[in-house]
Order: sequence, then structure tokens, then C-alpha cells
Amino acid sequence: MRTPPVPSAPKNPAPTCEKLWTVDDVSAFLGVSRNTLYQWRTRGEGPPAVRLGKHLRFDPDRVRAWFGDQVA
Repeated sequence: MRTPPVPSAPKNPAPTCEKLWTVDDVSAFLGVSRNTLYQWRTRGEGPPAVRLGKHLRFDPDRVRAWFGDQVA
């Protein structure tokens, strides 16, 4: 009898369904000002964000990963 193959792990992790973070959320998490986040974004630094209309939103998992890369 043959056992079915074990599926491999997905290349991109599944979304966690956690709400997207605002600039204020990321500012509080990182302990930096809103202005610092906007400056980082202008220079292409800082955690990745997406603009939804006039709003800037951050995926919490990507912010945590970015932060982990900074302290490593």
C-alpha cells in the first residue's frame, strides 16, 4: 500500500488575519515617532508598507520580520 505524498510547506506564509497596523501602531511598536517612519519611507528604509488610498498600512508579520533583521 502506498502512502500519499506529504505536501511541502508553502513558499509564502499564510496571512494571520491579524488587522493591519497603522502608522501609530508601528510607531508604538518600534518606539519611534510618526515623523521618523515617514522619513524612513521617503528614503526607502524602514518596514514595508502599503498605501490604501490615503492610508498607510503595515502587515504586522512583515514589521516584526523587518525589526528582527535590524537587531540580528
